[in-house]
Amino acid sequence: MPPIDEPVSSEPKSPAPGGRKSKTSSATSEPAPSANLVAFTVDAANGRIVKVEGVDAAGAHRELSKDERARLVETAAKATLERVVEQAFEAGIDCALGADADEEAAAESDGDAEVSRLLLRSLMERSGARRLMRREVLSRAIVGTLIEQAAAFRTSTSESAATH
Repeated sequence: MPPIDEPVSSEPKSPAPGGRKSKTSSATSEPAPSANLVAFTVDAANGRIVKVEGVDAAGAHRELSKDERARLVETAAKATLERVVEQAFEAGIDCALGADADEEAAAESDGDAEVSRLLLRSLMERSGARRLMRREVLSRAIVGTLIEQAAAFRTSTSESAATH
């Protein structure tokens, strides 16, 4: 996941310009039950994340707590686009060498996996994959994929609604 360019502050926000009110309810200081939803505001031109918010069961946006941000980072750390590119590069090497990657990965200790990853990154730095690992390339790919999936989601949900 690309780093958040503007860190989410735990300080209360000042009123939005133009008198616009926040979607968050101020009736209670307790957060509403979470539907485990997160909303990202992304600059589509460059893939820069501008804001990350939690979304409660009612759909109201609110700032994430420090604990929620930590859990989000912990969850996402294992499944980043950068890691997928590394795995694809490694799969290409395994394919060229005729190795079975699944058996190799299952038997690898954490220490061995880290050494393998460092070696893999070194190889990637000396190949065409280096360009693919640049933050701006990854960010644009993330945004492009999200837009593509959102369009497909809208199409599939409207088609299924039309058939019912």
